[in-house]
Amino acid sequence: MTSEDPFTDCFEVPVAGGRLHVAHAGPAPDTARCVVLAAHGVTASLMTWRTVARELDERICLLAPDCRGRGRSAGLPGPYGMAAHVADLIAVLDYAATRSAVLVGHSMGAYVVARLAAEHRERAVALVLLDAGLPFPRPDDPRELADSAVGSAITRLAITFPSADQYVRGWRAHPAFAHAWDDDVEQYARYDLVEDGHVARYGASATAVQTDSTEMVLDDVNRTALERVRVPVWLLRAERGLFDDDPLITEDALAAFASEHPSVRVEEVPGVNHYTLVMGHSPGPRRVAAAIEGCCAACQGPLGPGAPVA
Repeated sequence: MTSEDPFTDCFEVPVAGGRLHVAHAGPAPDTARCVVLAAHGVTASLMTWRTVARELDERICLLAPDCRGRGRSAGLPGPYGMAAHVADLIAVLDYAATRSAVLVGHSMGAYVVARLAAEHRERAVALVLLDAGLPFPRPDDPRELADSAVGSAITRLAITFPSADQYVRGWRAHPAFAHAWDDDVEQYARYDLVEDGHVARYGASATAVQTDSTEMVLDDVNRTALERVRVPVWLLRAERGLFDDDPLITEDALAAFASEHPSVRVEEVPGVNHYTLVMGHSPGPRRVAAAIEGCCAACQGPLGPGAPVA
């Protein structure tokens, strides 16, 4: 059974070097109770938000771009990196005639929206950070850490399959989706693929993925951006990690961060991994939607009877 697409339309935003592809769910920005701008992970796309979009209160406008170098924005040229993503997201807000929004980021996207909020306070109502965003400590061996981050991110780019269906079956075999596969996850997988002759592969820019992965963990401005954020922050941490294994944010790291940042609302989401926190047949997307709705309610007044409140 195919789920109804929650994105009612898509549009192209002029940015440096071309146009950024953006999907829209909910009412128009100028009539919405709250506007949300969401940034996906380093090897993901706007389809990350398909399940969350369906869960959101109908009065919330969700703007979900394909970040530069991914999805329908894969053809955008460099320079890549966190500053470029921040500039692109500001362009989306400007195009939508929206002064400020609740900023939501998953994985790499959490670092992008944290930097946006830190450097452009007036554009952020609040932050919702999903399984990422904590300040990275300065590494003892920066090159080893960079190589590790880049290696794990670009592995996906090197894998090819003899057909689109086999590409999707490869995703379906991923341990993260063993109990959560649904139409949203399948559409996420199919959206990314490119068919070159008799080969199907992931279609993002390898240079974009490599540049962003390196900056995410090594750039001093980026890795500490959350320390300079002065708007409300809600952090959700998945119980398990990328392969349904150890969590990306350890319990010790989460506890240390929470004790040093008592104003940040921290929520541990059980029964989900890094992916199913935001997509698939899982309790994660509802919890993410509730956090977004909570930020909208706390910052702009109640959304209505029965709406979650932070």
